Amino acid sequence: MSYRVGIINVTGFAGMEAARLLWKHPHARITSVTGRSLAGQKLGEAFPHLALYGDLDITPEITGDVDVVLSAMPTAASAEVCAPFVRSGVKVIDIAADFRLKEPQAFEEWFGQPHPAPELLPDAVYGLPEVHRTTIAKASLVANPGCYPATSILALAPAMAAGLISDPIVVDAKSGISGAGRGSGGGFSYSDVNEDVSAYKVANHNHQPEISQELGVLRGEGPNPRVTFVPHLVPMTRGIHATCYAPLRREVTKAEVFEVYREFYKEAPFTRVVDAPPHTKHTLGNNMCLVHPVVDERHGMLVAIGVLDNLVKGAAGQAIENMNLMLGLPQEAGLDVPAVYP
Repeated sequence: MSYRVGIINVTGFAGMEAARLLWKHPHARITSVTGRSLAGQKLGEAFPHLALYGDLDITPEITGDVDVVLSAMPTAASAEVCAPFVRSGVKVIDIAADFRLKEPQAFEEWFGQPHPAPELLPDAVYGLPEVHRTTIAKASLVANPGCYPATSILALAPAMAAGLISDPIVVDAKSGISGAGRGSGGGFSYSDVNEDVSAYKVANHNHQPEISQELGVLRGEGPNPRVTFVPHLVPMTRGIHATCYAPLRREVTKAEVFEVYREFYKEAPFTRVVDAPPHTKHTLGNNMCLVHPVVDERHGMLVAIGVLDNLVKGAAGQAIENMNLMLGLPQEAGLDVPAVYP
């Protein structure tokens, strides 16, 4: 059986990356793509790297019947277009942030406007299979994690679930320029970002409550952990690098921590615990997250590093992984490819 996939906003980086990855999917095919600014053009004409799609039209709205929809609309605009599909029984993966936070008040606080579809929040499942695989498989609406949170949560999840760490937690993270999206406006030209590193939204980024919320789920008791999150923009196209610091609750060796991590991820096809600090380029173009935990014995701290491609495991690849689980397909379908190196 071949499932019919619609992509809303194929003209953004996440949408076009989903189209690239789905080309070789063994059980799914794209039948409709939208993009209002380029409506009326052929997908392959608008984006020559997708020329294999031939005569597939970019339309203002999804046309024809689809089994699943991937929405790559901007945050706060995505819920509005997703809601009719959810209500009609079509499976939806939202790559934006609209359904990640469980409380509508939190959405309004961090995004500055009321949630467009608060009645759907109780049904939304946070789309990180390493933590929520079973519930994703039963879901009709999945909230794809943000790229920074996916990296940070995966770096810390085994230690948090095992009760090895407490808070406050500090996440120092770096992202490539593509994380800003195609429609991000000024400040991201070559001359702006080349030979430059800068922090932004310091301790006030909307990914902060998402990280805290999901680490709280893993901890399972008490309030959500306190998380200080500082993102940085670095002059590369793709990649997320997160270095996470958390106080240890007891003395533990590096060998014990590695055993905890490897046991936690032993059935996770797209998260690998590595022996040396990973590079972002080790995940370029694929759906892998690489994690490296270290024990700072002098100061009783866990230092956990995570890297992934922000457009794949941090967006479109993660969405397809979630789609596979929702449709009862092999989790790795269409995603089992190596990274591009160098």
